[in-house]
Amino acid sequence: MTLSRRDLAFGLTSIAALAAFPAQAQANLSASDRAALARAQGYLQALTSAQGTFVESGAGGQRRQGRFYLQRPGRMRFEYTSPAGLLVVSDGYNVKRWDPRLNVFRQVPLGQTPLSTFLARNVRLDQGVRIERVQQSAGGGLTIVARDQRRPNDGSVTLVFGGSPMRLMEWTIADAQGAATRTQLTQLSPAQSLNASLFRLSDPTRRPGRN
Repeated sequence: MTLSRRDLAFGLTSIAALAAFPAQAQANLSASDRAALARAQGYLQALTSAQGTFVESGAGGQRRQGRFYLQRPGRMRFEYTSPAGLLVVSDGYNVKRWDPRLNVFRQVPLGQTPLSTFLARNVRLDQGVRIERVQQSAGGGLTIVARDQRRPNDGSVTLVFGGSPMRLMEWTIADAQGAATRTQLTQLSPAQSLNASLFRLSDPTRRPGRN
């Protein structure tokens, strides 16, 4: 089975979109806005190993929560505690999703997902997105609204950073129909010596000897 963007859950496209912000291509932005984008880019480039917790809320009051781990290049893990057991794992080659409630396992090559940009060893800044709004607050906070330049009608992403020091606080993904999913990072901290097993996920539905 293939893994769709919606299947990835957790708003992964938002992180990839920010990692691709080409500030020099946004002629409508002020010098201050471009500087703010550059700060956000530098922050993400430096975010090589981290862990934390999140709360995700969607239309109709749906609420999910869990823990995540990041180890660039290539590796990420999203471990849901509600709904319990749901996993999304990137092992550096493939992004895999396991839903034990439905007994469904899916995967897709990392290079075919938005995660490939963010999880690269060197975050590229020359991929096209359309910046619709940059809003800065007096305390150093930053809100960025962007769309995929190639598919502007697919939806938008709004990212919120806190300042002093800069930190990613939350993001909201709105799809083409306007339905929004908000993800709040309730904890985000640097991590060292993450266990490699966190980024491995075998297909639990495969039986021994099954091709």
